[in-house]
Amino acid sequence: MSTETTPEPALDSDQEREAVEQLRASRDAIRRELSKTIVGQDDVIEQLLICLMAGGHCLITGAPGLAKTLLVRSVAQVFHLGFQRIQFTPDLMPADITGTEILEQQDGGRRSMQFVKGPIFSNVILADEINRTPPKTQAALLEAMQEHQITAAGKRYPLEQPFFVLATQNPIEMEGTYPLPEAQLDRFMFNVMIDYLPREQERAVVMRTTAARPEPIEPLFSGEDVLRFHEVVRRVPIAEEVADYAVRLTAASRPGREETPAFVDDWVSWGAGLRAAQTLVLGGKARALLAGRAHVTYDDVAALAPPTLRHRVLVSYKAEAEGVSVEDVIARLLETVSVNA
Repeated sequence: MSTETTPEPALDSDQEREAVEQLRASRDAIRRELSKTIVGQDDVIEQLLICLMAGGHCLITGAPGLAKTLLVRSVAQVFHLGFQRIQFTPDLMPADITGTEILEQQDGGRRSMQFVKGPIFSNVILADEINRTPPKTQAALLEAMQEHQITAAGKRYPLEQPFFVLATQNPIEMEGTYPLPEAQLDRFMFNVMIDYLPREQERAVVMRTTAARPEPIEPLFSGEDVLRFHEVVRRVPIAEEVADYAVRLTAASRPGREETPAFVDDWVSWGAGLRAAQTLVLGGKARALLAGRAHVTYDDVAALAPPTLRHRVLVSYKAEAEGVSVEDVIARLLETVSVNA
């Protein structure tokens, strides 16, 4: 997310009301369609929908075989958006993502360079196992994520709108992975964690996937609907006190400052930046709408703290030695930072 925003076309009151009602009425329909292929993972689905409604990119972290790819493909089908999957491998090159120029012969025998667009020219990009490729190729997504454009041979090529990067990654501890640089991590609105299902839900998955093929997912929205949702989300009101809570929660994660709690100085090497506070507020607005509310609450901000902060807070060696994880730090922050300044 950028500190600067490009203004979108204004909606009149009737269009805004229609978009809000469409969001509220379609919340259950979205879950119903996703349930055709996805069992459980309610929190993961909610965070992914919030990210899409707010116009952000999402990093999905979990071990292999937890339906990360299936979830992203199903969401793209629900929103009737263009979908491209890029399988990240150690030998993938930046041009394999963005596209490349080729020499093409024209009528009359004349030759010229023509740009052939890569798979990034779509609405939903599934960057599958993004941490399986070296940093040079990972960085090919940076300009696209931030500016919604790519530059090739000095020429700018705008990307289709809406544009989302939904990246999956396996845990860093596994062999053959390349940790994402902090600058790129910060451009993901959320880092959503997928864990193993409870036994009952896992049994349901086994029974379903070994029987009949799942029903096809019916599209519910168009790309124009999604762009309209983005503007409606930004119009949701938020009290200054709630926005201040998001700012204080973010600031408390930064070590070496006067207002920083002592445990942060002990356990954190680097805290969250401004994008984290922006994410908490914008994500809170989307969460409120999806819950059928017209205003943001403290609970909205607190509920989104884990996916917002877990990839922006870097724990120290001392914390690792004491067995303290980033999740522990976030939980302690929520306990320590009061909703009242």
